[in-house]
Amino acid sequence: MKFDDKIPIYYQIKNYLYHEMLTGTLNPGDKLPAVRQLAVDLTVNVNTVQRALSEMITEGTIESQRGKGNFVTADTTRLAQLKEQLVMTQLAQVYEQLHALNLTDEEIIASLKRYIEQKGAGQNA
Repeated sequence: MKFDDKIPIYYQIKNYLYHEMLTGTLNPGDKLPAVRQLAVDLTVNVNTVQRALSEMITEGTIESQRGKGNFVTADTTRLAQLKEQLVMTQLAQVYEQLHALNLTDEEIIASLKRYIEQKGAGQNA
């Protein structure tokens, strides 16, 4: 995994795990790799992985079972909320950047529609 120096590593690990959970690589109820194994796989410090996992446990996206490990929550409502939260965060960033270019909401919507149409045409080709 390649890390961005401008963003805390633990936060990037959380986003990586969110992505794995929301794309189905890690399904509800799946066991996560051990903390040490994740640290080796991601080439980061064990404490950094533990911080990411601790925050995810606190927010309810993973569950810790004493003596067994960490598991993706089986709460599909919580996973749907996570997906919505991540989508809204991404959209907020794009929205702010496009408003900084003095685009109106209508221009942003029209541009997004054009982009989707062009992407769709490119994927069908």
